[in-house]
Amino acid sequence: MARDDRTEKATPKHRERARKQGQIARSADVGGSLVLASGLFGLSLLGPRIVASAAGAFRLIFAEAATPGRATSAAGLKGLMGAVASTLASTVGPVAGMCLAAGLLAGAAQVGFRPHLQALKLDFHRISPVSGARKLLGPNTVFEAFKATAKIGVVAFIAGIVLVPGLHTLASEVGIAPGALGQIAGHKGIAIAQHATFAYLVIAALDYGWQRRRHERQLRMSKQQLKDEVRQHGMPAEVQAAQRRRRMQAARNRMMAAVPKADVVVTNPTHFAVALSYDGSHTAPVLLAKGQDLIALQIRRIAEENEVPIVADPPLARALHQSTEIGQVIPEELYAAVARVLAFVYRMARLRRYAL
Repeated sequence: MARDDRTEKATPKHRERARKQGQIARSADVGGSLVLASGLFGLSLLGPRIVASAAGAFRLIFAEAATPGRATSAAGLKGLMGAVASTLASTVGPVAGMCLAAGLLAGAAQVGFRPHLQALKLDFHRISPVSGARKLLGPNTVFEAFKATAKIGVVAFIAGIVLVPGLHTLASEVGIAPGALGQIAGHKGIAIAQHATFAYLVIAALDYGWQRRRHERQLRMSKQQLKDEVRQHGMPAEVQAAQRRRRMQAARNRMMAAVPKADVVVTNPTHFAVALSYDGSHTAPVLLAKGQDLIALQIRRIAEENEVPIVADPPLARALHQSTEIGQVIPEELYAAVARVLAFVYRMARLRRYAL
C-alpha cells in the first residue's frame, strides 16, 4: 500500500496492536539525559562524602602497604578488599542507584507499565539483510548520525565556553597545593557537566518530539483501513455475533443448494457426509458439500430427495471431510478411491437404464 494513501489518524485498536508489536515512540536520549542528570545530582549531593570516604580508603591502603608483610598476608588482603568494597558501596552505590532509578523511570514514562512479550518474539524480517540495508540507508539513519554529531559538537562547545575564560588564570595557579588544585579542577568539571547535562536534556526533548511525530506518521491508516476498522470493532459484540451467524447460515444454504448437482454422496454412514461432482472441467472431482452429524443427515436427505447416489465408505468419507474444503478438488492421494466409487455409481446407473 502506498504511503501517500495513509492520511488518517490511527484508531485506538490500531495503536494497541502496534504497541503489542513493540512499535512505541521512544527516544534513547531521554533515558541517557536523565541518567546523566541524576548521576550529576548524586555527585553534587554526595561529593564531600565520596571524597572523604575515598581519602579514608586510600589512607588505610597506604598504611597497610607500609607495614612489612601485612599487605601480602591473607588477613591483610581480606581487610583491604573489605575496605574497598565498603567504600564503593557507600560512595558509588547511591549514585549508581539514582542512575538506575532514573533509567527505569525514563523507560516507564515512554513505554508505560504494560510490557508486551510479543515484541521479544523472533522475527526474521527484523534480521533480514534487505530490511537492515533499508534502515541503514534510510532517512532515520541520517538523522541519528546528525544527532550524534550535534551532541559531540554541543559538548565540545560547552566545554570551550567554560574553560576558555579561565585560561588567563592558569599562570597564577602554578605551585598551589594539590588539594586546592583538585578543588579547582572539580569545580571546572562540575560546571562543564552541568552545562552539558542541560544541553543534553534539550536535545533529548527535541529528539522525543521528533520520535513522536515519526511514530504518528508510521501509524497512519488509509481510508479503507479506517472503514474496515470501524466496521469490525465499531459494532457491539452481539451485532458482530449475529452477522457471523447470518454469514454461516448463508454459506450453509449455498452448500445445501449444491447437493442436488452432485454425482455421489459418500457417507460414514451416520457421522460424515461428503458430496462430490465431476463434470470434466476440473482435473479431479470437486467437493460440493460436507458435514457432520445433523448437517450430514441433511445432506443425505437432500441427496435422497434428488435421487443422488449415496455410497457408504467410512474411511473415504472421513478422509475427504478432513482433507478437502468446499469448492476444492480432492487431493491426489484419494484419486483412486474416489474413482472406484464413481465407477461403481456410473455402472449402477447404466444397469438401471438397461433394466428400464
